[in-house]
Amino acid sequence: VCSSDLTPPSIVRLDPPQGPGAVDHPREDRREQGCPKRETWTLYESADGLMNAGIWACEVGRWRIVFPLGKQEYFFVLQGHVRLHDTHGGWTDVLAGQGAVIPGGFEGAFEVLEPVRKHFVVVDAVSD
Repeated sequence: VCSSDLTPPSIVRLDPPQGPGAVDHPREDRREQGCPKRETWTLYESADGLMNAGIWACEVGRWRIVFPLGKQEYFFVLQGHVRLHDTHGGWTDVLAGQGAVIPGGFEGAFEVLEPVRKHFVVVDAVSD
């Protein structure tokens, strides 16, 4: 469709955050090691609420995670070291300079071995 009445979408640049992010901790019932402080700077949210992106930082610790089937996350580690544990005893290390995808339906544990800072993009194929 070509029309001069349509406004094309704009590129959204994600600049470094200014000021503190939203601080939280893993839920108590999911904690396996420690009670790490997590800080999130959401730098983009789609109008339909199905995608968000930003920067996330966390102290050392470990907690269980469960991703619904329609939700997935791509992340790129800027600094630090994380390890994702699956329910079968396997794990995947992701270090500074590396990225990973947590697929929909994944269950396991998220472990921060060295304080981490990462870019993230979360896509939820099904709205709440």
